[in-house]
Amino acid sequence: MLASKEGQAIPDVTFKTRRNHEWIDVSSSELFDGKTVIIFSLPGAFTPTCSSSHVPRYNQLASTFKKHGVDEIVCISVNDAFVMNEWQKSQNANNLRFIPDGTGEFTNEMGLLVNKDDLGFGMRSWRYSMLVKDGVIEKMFVEPEKPGDPFENSDADTMLNYLAPNVVKPMDVSILSRQG
Repeated sequence: MLASKEGQAIPDVTFKTRRNHEWIDVSSSELFDGKTVIIFSLPGAFTPTCSSSHVPRYNQLASTFKKHGVDEIVCISVNDAFVMNEWQKSQNANNLRFIPDGTGEFTNEMGLLVNKDDLGFGMRSWRYSMLVKDGVIEKMFVEPEKPGDPFENSDADTMLNYLAPNVVKPMDVSILSRQG
């Protein structure tokens, strides 16, 4: 059962990231303490839905989120730092921060590490988004438990409707980069 963790503290983990060819440890407290952060998590870098819709729309709406009190938007996936860095570059997602959950520790502690053998992925994150304020989860949008890779409510527009229901949004964008 994939459950919301609204009202709970974010898991205390250390993410292994790379910047300028150097390993940099980033702690949960560094990411979340004293900030309002949107996290969206997805099954894998370079996958069709993630690359054509999920990432581009959060990137497109980043300035709108910031106008409504969001300090940072973070994309997390059970991938390594090298893959996440290259994916961010290929997506031109300069308004987002990509964080690798290479071992799946964060995702597991969130209760959202799932077996995606049906897609040939192995253990990955279930798709979800959440609003975190000062290290506490205020709101979560967890995709319904269905076969495959549902994408119904962890999208940027659902999060923006929660934060600012009356805001006028720019038209949706989809990037068609590959079949899938």
